[in-house]
Amino acid sequence: MTMPTIKSPRRRQLTLAAIAAPALLASTGVRAQGVFPNKPIKLLVAFPAGGPTDVTMRILAENASRVLGQPVVVENRAGAAGTLPAIALQTTPADGYTVAQIPVGVFRLPFTTKLTWDPLKDLTYILNVTGYAFGVVVPSEGPIKSWADLVAWARANPGRLSYGSTGALTSPHLGMEAIAQQLSLQFNHVPYRGSADLMQAILGGHIMAAADSTGFAPHVQSGKLRVLNTWGESRLPTFPDAPTLRELGINMVINTPFGIAAPRGTPTDVVARLHDAFKRAMEEPSYTQALARYDMAPTYMDGARYLRFAQEFSDREKVLLERLGLMRPS
Repeated sequence: MTMPTIKSPRRRQLTLAAIAAPALLASTGVRAQGVFPNKPIKLLVAFPAGGPTDVTMRILAENASRVLGQPVVVENRAGAAGTLPAIALQTTPADGYTVAQIPVGVFRLPFTTKLTWDPLKDLTYILNVTGYAFGVVVPSEGPIKSWADLVAWARANPGRLSYGSTGALTSPHLGMEAIAQQLSLQFNHVPYRGSADLMQAILGGHIMAAADSTGFAPHVQSGKLRVLNTWGESRLPTFPDAPTLRELGINMVINTPFGIAAPRGTPTDVVARLHDAFKRAMEEPSYTQALARYDMAPTYMDGARYLRFAQEFSDREKVLLERLGLMRPS
């Protein structure tokens, strides 16, 4: 006679736990294929290889790779004023395996381009990591030795002083146009795809001046370029002799934070994992040392604060673009 099987309370608990496990994993955000991440993560960078953005973001990616236990692979998407990575996120799966650098040019897009998406609603902001310091440089061997020389030459030759930037509608471009408007000058703007291309142009004598982030530092230190001014609240440690715009009587401070975002709808647990990994990566000496080469510094904002910054910046830039006459026709 076969006796019926009687399950012990312990076995019953294990059976119930096995049944409940899939639902529990789904509710806590752990994917069926394993805990995030279980494959390489792609980090889209908005400017070409070799410039200060690329150099510092690659070190940040290396540091984050060690925290995450998976490679964070940098892919350069240069052009369109640094907005291509954000655009790419609009057609990327919201799984955390593709993230992007978000320069502030992204927040200008609704005012300059007809969009089918909203930078403030259709991105998931993870954290801000640093910000650019800007300035104007000229060839050391050229006739322009100071900002006063540049202004005098531009005033005597309206529309002929050529300057380059890292792209149309980038912060260096808009900064120079705002300066020109305040001083009643006319410049000839020549856009490039990023700092590396811009530096090649000015070193090759194709333009008279360059407005850029401090990617120009190595060329200044080698004696090839001269800094005429910088655009921050105070003088930069690397260029203590270069006056700020305010010291030159131009009431402007221009510095632009940037960070990392994911596609809209990325699960909150994945966002938290990415946030924590990149925040720890920011705190590594290798990253702070790389930033210091360009007078940049870690500038942390969590996702919520970063989104508030994006909204505030967007509101300010709309006013600036209207004043400069650069808004797209409605």
